[in-house]
Amino acid sequence: MKIVVVGLGYVGLSNAVLLAQHNEVIGVDISQERVELLNARQSPIIDSVLSEYLAEKNLSLSASVDLKASVIGSDYVIVSTPTNYEERTNSFDTSSVEKVITEVTRCEPNACIVVKSTVPVGFVEDIRKRLKTDAVIFSPEFLREGRALYDNLYPSRIIVGEKSTRAELFAGLLVKGAEKKDVELLFTGPCEAEAIKLFSNTYLAMRVAFFNELDSYALANKFSSADIIAGVSLDSRIGNYYNNPSFGYGGYCLPKDTKQLLSNYANVPQHIIRAIVSSNSTRKDFLVNEIIKKKPKVVGVHRLVMKTGSDNFRKSAIKGIIKRIKAREIEVIIYEPELRDNYFLGARIERNLNKFKNISNIIITNRMDVELDDIKEKVFTRDVFNEN
Repeated sequence: MKIVVVGLGYVGLSNAVLLAQHNEVIGVDISQERVELLNARQSPIIDSVLSEYLAEKNLSLSASVDLKASVIGSDYVIVSTPTNYEERTNSFDTSSVEKVITEVTRCEPNACIVVKSTVPVGFVEDIRKRLKTDAVIFSPEFLREGRALYDNLYPSRIIVGEKSTRAELFAGLLVKGAEKKDVELLFTGPCEAEAIKLFSNTYLAMRVAFFNELDSYALANKFSSADIIAGVSLDSRIGNYYNNPSFGYGGYCLPKDTKQLLSNYANVPQHIIRAIVSSNSTRKDFLVNEIIKKKPKVVGVHRLVMKTGSDNFRKSAIKGIIKRIKAREIEVIIYEPELRDNYFLGARIERNLNKFKNISNIIITNRMDVELDDIKEKVFTRDVFNEN
């Protein structure tokens, strides 16, 4: 098969590498830097398994910035471009996805276009009608930042939003590239597949929000959050996983997917979905008040990333903490090795770790790090289990 993957972020890059084990794959991106890195067999994102496969595996993989030339003769085109949530419209901005679909249907009308970008419920049906094509299907992705290729090699499930031969063939390509072979496959209608993605991420956000609110209660009453969570999680129906408190759910997917699902509920009564969205702001407000109680003159922020092994801080929950602290006219400095700028959200970047530790009266970090072990008395974190 000739497969083109458009958008070389976590989703696109991991799919490209997975499929390039047994197919000819061309990765397309608007970033010349990402294209050059991939052609040099270097990963443009932090992902240890991805880096290993690029360096050691025999992959039929190349990259280009030329979409038109790349898609000629392709069997499948996977679209994994960003779909940011627009507060103004209460919906995802799907313009990049639509642009790719329009171009592909014009240049290579025989290709099956598989949308991996997260989209509103009803997107595929709408784009098919508007462009008068049945070439588009949707297949949701369930990946973790920093573990994207691993999650494609050992998928929890593969879902394709169409009941057809081409959908089964596409699912088979994913299974062939995976290490895990007994994968659960589900073929649905397009709207059902789109809803599965949004409901899955909203459920995860709800779980984060639940344990965060449990932690807020424990912190307010000076109880042991770890003990309460441990006891609650012993119930097999609840389980001892995804229960470590944080500054709020963040990352690229959960904040925007919960808002999009809430928007899709416009004509359907609900309470839980809105509460999940609202809980994230409530959590940040509560934690900032706890930090302010300590009367710091300088608040240090150790890392902007949400979790260990990731280089992504888009929509990181800690950004909301920074904004709230600065609104109280308290100085904030940030230690973030991944940042090239000298300022972020109006806060100064300090690249010398020892100087950062000395200047800060209190240091906030979403996840504890061994490089803070020598100043634990200064650290404010809600990481009670020392894990992501």
